[in-house]
Amino acid sequence: MSKSNVPSKVIAELKRQINHELAAAHGYLALSIWCERQTCKGFARFFAKQAGEEREHAEKMIKHLVDRGLPAELEAVPAPRQNFSSLLEVAQHAQAMELTNTQGINSVYEAALASKDYPAQVLMHWFINEQVEEEAWAAEMVDRVKGATCAGSLTDLDRHIEKLLAGDES
Repeated sequence: MSKSNVPSKVIAELKRQINHELAAAHGYLALSIWCERQTCKGFARFFAKQAGEEREHAEKMIKHLVDRGLPAELEAVPAPRQNFSSLLEVAQHAQAMELTNTQGINSVYEAALASKDYPAQVLMHWFINEQVEEEAWAAEMVDRVKGATCAGSLTDLDRHIEKLLAGDES
């Protein structure tokens, strides 16, 4: 498909979102490092996994543009926030990142819808569903960290966070 068949607003929104996803990957890597330094190895692994997922999301959008004959222009990734006072603050930051990401996904979809760009709409349906899951685990993480009120419960939560947020509590 030639560039002239893809609405410029959709191209701009996809490029913006690609770079946002890459910045989110960088942000999750920073959360992982913070958790590792605090000996919260379970949270560190979870956030490292999330960083990988955000990169995969960017790659999925890049592939969409390339498949449609367009370049995907990467921008400089801003330095992420790296200093936190508590694990709760980290969890709340992750939740805020997901809420912001949802807004970005919705902006791409709105541009695709307004432009009647059906291929981009179909792509964004996947991301919209993904964001429902992302917001759910982020909210659950905040609630679980708030509920871990002693060192023992935080240690237990850290050990099991990946299973808990994946819904595998066995």
